[in-house]
Amino acid sequence: MTAALRRSVTSLSIPNYRRYFTGQLVSVSGNWMQMVAEVWLILVLTGSGVAVGLTTALQFLPILLFGAWGGVLADRIAKRRLLAYTQAAMALPAIFLLVVSASGAVEPWMVYAAVFARGSVNSIDNPARQSFVIEIVGAERVVNAVSLNSVLVHASRIIGPAIAGVLIALWGVEPCFALNALSFGAMLIALRRMDPAALRAAPVASTEPGAVRAALRYVRRSPELAIPLGMMAVVGTLAFNFQTVLPLLARFSFGGGASTYAAMLAAMGVGSVAGALAIGAHGRVGPRLLAGTAMTLGALAMLAAAAPTLPLEIAVLAPLGATTVVFAASVNSALQLAVSPQMRGRVMALYSIVFLGSTPLGGPLSGWLSQAVSPRAGLVLAGVAALVAGLAARVAFARSEVATGAYRLPDVPVLAD
Repeated sequence: MTAALRRSVTSLSIPNYRRYFTGQLVSVSGNWMQMVAEVWLILVLTGSGVAVGLTTALQFLPILLFGAWGGVLADRIAKRRLLAYTQAAMALPAIFLLVVSASGAVEPWMVYAAVFARGSVNSIDNPARQSFVIEIVGAERVVNAVSLNSVLVHASRIIGPAIAGVLIALWGVEPCFALNALSFGAMLIALRRMDPAALRAAPVASTEPGAVRAALRYVRRSPELAIPLGMMAVVGTLAFNFQTVLPLLARFSFGGGASTYAAMLAAMGVGSVAGALAIGAHGRVGPRLLAGTAMTLGALAMLAAAAPTLPLEIAVLAPLGATTVVFAASVNSALQLAVSPQMRGRVMALYSIVFLGSTPLGGPLSGWLSQAVSPRAGLVLAGVAALVAGLAARVAFARSEVATGAYRLPDVPVLAD
């Protein structure tokens, strides 16, 4: 194993993180299986593309609505215990869909209700998971651990849908729901087997009222938090809509079908994993990386919009996928390093809101622009948004350092084992 590769997986040397990583890989793969099965089931029941879009939106809408209060719970309850509750609760929608689909009683509203229920639990689970990582590995390895989580997510996006496709073709959607319900057991076992003494648990926050308002005030007066969150709000809403733009680009700009779309997704997926490993090996995050990565993302999105042929498009999508992961992981790590431990759950909930909760807002906008003008226009929007976010952040970082001295985000290296 080369030195760079060893550095990119250094967090796996921590037994608690190995357990967490393994449990997450199984659980998140199961979740992707369920998402594929839900979309397929709703398509079979309704035959409507609008219904499919609504199903996708309902997965993320609860994060937009309830995510901030999920962060409050993450600060008030020990995260390992809270995650045990949420992972067990996530199995219930899967069991419900298994029962109603196997019995033949399933109707579209039942699928919508189950998707929204799962999203609601996820609005609590997500900030707890995001803020738990630094308690497992410590500040010196958080950049590496966040990058490994990105590898995990992208690997799960390949493993889960691939298994779901085979299961649906052979036996229908029911096995996907059953396996997803069982997959949460892997995470529960991982949490149970962790050594509590090795965790660096944050102090439990007080139960005073106004916790969400307090978090917003805290972020507003902390440039080291406000600037990365502002960047993610712009990029997450206007640029991270590739799941909407790419199928339209494949179909209408290049005249392709499912294989063209799959090739685009594969290029971005390979790039994403490479980018995650690269930032994990680099192990540092700071203002220049944040602003520079946003501007690079914008430039690559503009190149993707201008690519005249499919091979050139695929060649650009790979580094674009890498840059999107580096940007998201850098913002995530920067927030975790700069935030007070008592506020970590709420701040990471705000990160989830601007990253995932923005999907119901940005996805339809990108879809409308791609349909009204051209799919390439959706990529132009992404490029302009990322470039503006990067340039604005660069100015804001300079002003906060010179005028107030408030920006104190350290460049924290990954420790060698």
